[in-house]
Amino acid sequence: MEETQHSNPLLQRRRAGILLHPTSLPGPHSVGTLGDEAFRFVNWAASAGFTLWQVLPLHPVQSDGSPYASISAFAGDPRLIDRSRLAEATGIVDDGRAVEELLERAGAAVAREEHALHAAYRVFLEEQGPVWLDDFALFCVIRARHDDRPWWEWDPELRDRQPEALARVAREEAQALEQVRFVQFVFADQWRALHRHANDCGLLLLGDMPIFVAHDSADVWSHRDLFDLDERGQPRTVAGVPPDYFSETGQRWGNPQYRWDRLAETGYAWWIRRVRRALETVDALRIDHFRGFESSWAIPAEEPDAIRGYWFEGPGAAFFEALGDELGYLPVLAEDLGVITPEVTALRERFDFPGMRILQFAFEGGEANPYLPANHDEMSAVYTGTHDNDTTVGWFASLDEPMQLHVLNVLGEPEDAADTMPWPLIRTAYASPARIAILPMQDVLELDAGHRMNRPGTVEGNWDWRFDWEWVPGERAGEMRALAEAHGRLPPDS
Repeated sequence: MEETQHSNPLLQRRRAGILLHPTSLPGPHSVGTLGDEAFRFVNWAASAGFTLWQVLPLHPVQSDGSPYASISAFAGDPRLIDRSRLAEATGIVDDGRAVEELLERAGAAVAREEHALHAAYRVFLEEQGPVWLDDFALFCVIRARHDDRPWWEWDPELRDRQPEALARVAREEAQALEQVRFVQFVFADQWRALHRHANDCGLLLLGDMPIFVAHDSADVWSHRDLFDLDERGQPRTVAGVPPDYFSETGQRWGNPQYRWDRLAETGYAWWIRRVRRALETVDALRIDHFRGFESSWAIPAEEPDAIRGYWFEGPGAAFFEALGDELGYLPVLAEDLGVITPEVTALRERFDFPGMRILQFAFEGGEANPYLPANHDEMSAVYTGTHDNDTTVGWFASLDEPMQLHVLNVLGEPEDAADTMPWPLIRTAYASPARIAILPMQDVLELDAGHRMNRPGTVEGNWDWRFDWEWVPGERAGEMRALAEAHGRLPPDS
């Protein structure tokens, strides 16, 4: 594979990436925002030799805070809106009141034809309204009317989307619907500015797309025929993974399974709209649970765990061919972790999608372990760990001494290198033949297990990690840049 000759921008040359969700940025609010701290982070990442910034899904979260269980596969997370940039862009005065009040005042200002953003707002409504935004606004307003109960508990005429009932809501809640749309415009406008700045600094943005969507979402409510649901809107089968080494009962995720036959009849139109919208906001996409496109574990909804599921055939190559016909080359990174069959690998390789190699998984299972550094290939992305892993410092500390010595031996490190973790794993990632090497921000900052982003299988205390600039040594950017240069991960003209 020659440099700059590959269609996938992720693979055009060797590059280093940083994994940090915007909610983890520093700042005075409950989560990080798309304001000055985000721009500062981009500048720092570029100075450190990173040319890729990976984020988690950017959609609105539910009560558990997980970006992987959103009420929309299209909408942006309003929590990320930066109030200072909102005030500056719309000309309103930030008087310190709740951000919702600021957004209402800003919406009223932009609604006036003479406002500088009015025309852009109208274009946004015209482009996104029929694709997803109008249904999303209805979903949010009706959900609020029902005290945020899930859509299958709504009044039957609204649950079932009877046209007369929806038209009545549109008349009665016109202002509330318009405000939902405006908030999405603000998010899109702020994200676009950050995306442009990242690209100007030489960073590609790598987004994240879960294959499945939440049952309680605008997507399922407005497209019930595309999911395996009964007449009351309840799933017949749900997604998960079968029992394995990590869990005797498997994992029951609860997302409704797709009706791939129905999606195929439509030419995969909903998925095409979803991917098109995603690629309007990022430069490339990590697709979570890629193996589900070959086959997924379908669990009868009445089952309490994942034991009595069965393999359910996915759409396979026809799906990606349909996307490619509509969207052109797909800049995709396939999350191919877990038990991967030859059929899944063949599907990924057919479309030139790189897979993932997690170094924390490399040290058990013998020489055939695909995560071992010796088994990496160019067409992959190597990670020290992901958002679901412990930090590398925390992971290494959790190993017993014989396993720690085994890890150091595999990495070619002396025994006294144990005190220098995570650097042995970071150096191994950068030295890998894999075109892409991605580090969680926690590893760059040498943070311990108390700084995990997520603990799979738990529901409390996840997704709220933040970093502080005081934790970033002044010399760290230079150290990371030197490491990238030593392993050919800087741009040629850098």
